[in-house]
Amino acid sequence: MDTTSRADDEPVGVALFVDGPNVLRDEFDVDLDDVRTAAEAEGPLVTTRLYLDEHATPGLIQAAEARGFEVVITSGDVDVKLAVDAARFAAEGRMTTLAIASRDTDFKPVVETANGYGIRTLAIAPGEFGRSDALRNAANDEVTLDGDVGETNDEGDTETADATEGEGADANGADTTAASGSGATDATSTSASK
Repeated sequence: MDTTSRADDEPVGVALFVDGPNVLRDEFDVDLDDVRTAAEAEGPLVTTRLYLDEHATPGLIQAAEARGFEVVITSGDVDVKLAVDAARFAAEGRMTTLAIASRDTDFKPVVETANGYGIRTLAIAPGEFGRSDALRNAANDEVTLDGDVGETNDEGDTETADATEGEGADANGADTTAASGSGATDATSTSASK
């Protein structure tokens, strides 16, 4: 996939990396469309990848691909593959913003590496209770996906991401609406003070 759109080959957008096993869980009811919308708020997407393990169901893979995600399946640790790919994108200057959807503190070094290259970073958490404070604090910005429509953030703003109807499966193979939720999800965004 070509990740540039200018003649001078400068990166022009957001690279979204989604940690499937840690985000697509029943307790979070995350919609992949909402994750994409949260990342797109930072700029145009240059890549959209969902990382899954070998236990991912065909239904989840199909639903993710139908939503434009490149699905990366690994027989090893999903975290390692995602971290290596994200660090490679940073080192190669293939993005202006790195967006990682996860609740895993293991990605803090990747976010710090991207920051070191002058790349903006966005931590997307699957819910208030599924958020890594270390990851959130390392990133320039953070978004917490929340299942309540019309909630107001601390600044008094209401931000709602649209969702579509459909069926999916979580990263463990259980049928859910994780890939395409049955209701709208609110994405509350705040900037980290640095």
